[in-house]
Amino acid sequence: MDYQSADLAARIEEANVYGAAVRSSLSLAPILSERLGNQILLKREDQQPCFSFKVRGAANKILGLPESALDRGVICSSAGNHAQGVALAASKRNATAWIVMPENTPEIKVRAVEALGGKVILHGADYHEAQGLANERAKAEGICFVHPFDDIDVIAGQGTIGREILDQCPGELDAVFVPVGGGGLAAGVATYIKSKRPDVAVYGVEPVDAASMRAAMEAGGPVELDQIGTFADGVAVRRVGSLTYEFCRKHLDGLITVSTDELCAAIRDIFNDTRTVVEPAGALAVAGARRHVEETGVSAQTLVAINCGANMNFNRLGHVAERTAVGDRREALLAVEIPERKGSFLDFCRRIGDRHVTEFNYRRNRPDRAQVFVGVELLAGVEDRHGLIGNLLDAEYDVTDLTDNEMAKLHVRHLAGGVASDVRHERVYRFEFPERRGALLRFLMSVGVTWNITLFHYRNHGSDYGRVLVAVEVPPDTKPEFDGHLAELGYQFWDETDNDAYRLFLKG
Repeated sequence: MDYQSADLAARIEEANVYGAAVRSSLSLAPILSERLGNQILLKREDQQPCFSFKVRGAANKILGLPESALDRGVICSSAGNHAQGVALAASKRNATAWIVMPENTPEIKVRAVEALGGKVILHGADYHEAQGLANERAKAEGICFVHPFDDIDVIAGQGTIGREILDQCPGELDAVFVPVGGGGLAAGVATYIKSKRPDVAVYGVEPVDAASMRAAMEAGGPVELDQIGTFADGVAVRRVGSLTYEFCRKHLDGLITVSTDELCAAIRDIFNDTRTVVEPAGALAVAGARRHVEETGVSAQTLVAINCGANMNFNRLGHVAERTAVGDRREALLAVEIPERKGSFLDFCRRIGDRHVTEFNYRRNRPDRAQVFVGVELLAGVEDRHGLIGNLLDAEYDVTDLTDNEMAKLHVRHLAGGVASDVRHERVYRFEFPERRGALLRFLMSVGVTWNITLFHYRNHGSDYGRVLVAVEVPPDTKPEFDGHLAELGYQFWDETDNDAYRLFLKG
């Protein structure tokens, strides 16, 4: 159905989500505001009963259904915040909520849904297979399917955030920053704000490795991304909705993409001002506001960032802390070749000056030169990084900047200095493994039987995916067969054989 913007704005005006959701606060972030030179206001959707804005869309959809539509309950597919929102909203109507979740869903998420009264069905290896079963059951059994974003009632429910922002900030308001996954939140908020205050800019913010709305804008319509990053799993959507795309295309003033490191720094910023730990997706808007201020130089403006959720797995905090300094432009990661002689480390540290060395990895592997992996605290952001590198180059050190190298940050900083001298035809790949039983065994059976694994480094940061770095001996004549095995695995992977971090620290 072709919905007009006025139709959606009217639905948002009429939406009643408060049978399950609450009116969240709009609060000043004083520390961040002072640092950025703008008034930064946080829309605290982490205050919702499910700690996420998703309950609004689910509430508007389910609370508005007639009794006859609830006889068989409602159904959705989700492994995250939408599942909890649907379960909570359905409980308010004494209706059964069937939640189809992938088989690899962590038990903590399953228990959270069940605690809200949801009936969990574990099915499939990933979200797409779970969604397939939910759609099949909805059609076969006449159960109402509650889409996580591409539904006009769900979009209207999310749009009530825009309505509240204008109520809570009736005076000067320059821009609103909205996280984008499937696009439901951005579509609702942007449409409503533009209908009432067209002078207010609305920007969507996406992770750089899951920018499905940007891809849609560039293609002229929704497209499916081949690969997406999963750090901000709350917005890790391969394809945006058709409805959400149309509203975002009409009403967003722009899209901002941010890195994992910027998200980690934004999580820290929010914690400093609120003592709340948001999930990565929940920090998108703050990261986008920071990027906007840095790129445009605006000052003395009123900027609103929507903190969309706080369902953070505790085990991920170590990873967030590890990446925050880089995301805040306070740490540089460098590969530096120094002479292998007495006093060389002292000379190198003198060149670094008053900066604090945060990490130093070294293992001797050549008689005359040493390759070190070093983390250095920066005194003045990117400019200081460039100055430091220039200083080292002036002293005739061979320097490679690894600050933005994902493989170096995830793996090599924990492996630096280990080389193999007897390996030939080695190729290196970075994988994301779904955290489910048998995933590692399946990989080893597919690769390790025919080809020799020469390096294996696994990390999990409390998310649904583990990060793996693998090196394999692949003779040239077997490369086509090996490529076929990789395709059959179905895991996301990146060929890192030409990565500087591998070349400098791990390659024999």
